[in-house]
Amino acid sequence: MPNAPASPAPPFCPNPACAFHNGPTTSWHWVRDGYFRRQREPYRVQRFRCCHCRRHFSAQTFESSYWLRRPDLLVPIFHRLVGCSCFRQIAREFDVSPQTIATHAARLGRHCLLFHEQMRPKGPITEPLSLDTFVTFEYSQYHPTGFHLLCGKHSHFFHGFTESELRRSGRMTDAQKRKRSRLEKAHGRPDPRSVEKEVTELLQIALARTTAVKLHSDDHQDYPRALKRLPHIAFDHDPISSRAARTPKNPLFPVNLLDHLIRHSTASHKRETIAFSKRRQSAAERMFVLLVWRNYMKPFSERKRDASPAMRLGLLDRRLTVSDILAQRLFPTRIALPERWARYYWRQTPTRMIPRAVGHRRVHAA
Repeated sequence: MPNAPASPAPPFCPNPACAFHNGPTTSWHWVRDGYFRRQREPYRVQRFRCCHCRRHFSAQTFESSYWLRRPDLLVPIFHRLVGCSCFRQIAREFDVSPQTIATHAARLGRHCLLFHEQMRPKGPITEPLSLDTFVTFEYSQYHPTGFHLLCGKHSHFFHGFTESELRRSGRMTDAQKRKRSRLEKAHGRPDPRSVEKEVTELLQIALARTTAVKLHSDDHQDYPRALKRLPHIAFDHDPISSRAARTPKNPLFPVNLLDHLIRHSTASHKRETIAFSKRRQSAAERMFVLLVWRNYMKPFSERKRDASPAMRLGLLDRRLTVSDILAQRLFPTRIALPERWARYYWRQTPTRMIPRAVGHRRVHAA
């Protein structure tokens, strides 16, 4: 059985309680502590021991495929999640359970969330921004969801999102109205100020060090109220009519294009589909996968194969591959997430119709 080459030195102690987890590691002492064998490459894995906290770990601890029985599925599942495949289609292709695909998709979503937080611009944002709400649904069409999207006007960089639970509106028959009333009586009614609150959260995250910005949005009535919640930022707000032609000359073209990409690339957000998300939490995880693909992998123009949005912002000098994204395991104890996004990582987004949904309790895996 072939052996893997000698493992490099571990970059830090994986124990969050250890002083060498986040602190400088120049004086960190560790020793090699044997190895173990496994049935997939690398067949021989080096083990280590931290001399400070006495924690044992291995070279596999720092891999993005840590604690996965099918690590070979991470890269193809990433491609298929942004290629409009649903879980059951992917499961049939690889002859595994749909739950296996859901588990890998959730891990990819958490990893992409940490990756984006590590890479996104932290300084003042100078380019104009476009804001819009992408409407989809969870569980059934009686439970609409609004994803609030923020992207750069010139770079098309997808800065991030938050989501709101919405109340079903629009044309409904009398029977549909009665069913909505029964559901709201049994499970409660969504917060009518959710859009205002969540847009505020999104702008606080993206504009943490920005004092003035040009913001384009549609004429949603909750947006001006959200901006008033951030008096320390001088907004030059330009509301655009939703009836304006959605051409490249429209200031909202970057976010309108993003809406189209989400519909085109994600099976759960098609207009008529049986692949809809059963939980907003799952939809948010897949949205972070699409965000990383859009920002760091996809060229600005598919025809020209030119720079990615991250390259246009000066964050990178080349387009990344999935292998680059998954090159190393990212630890939530080493990357400080905004409180709102941390709830996505720990799977704390509730779904009214699934009151006992399980969150993420990290024991060994990421």
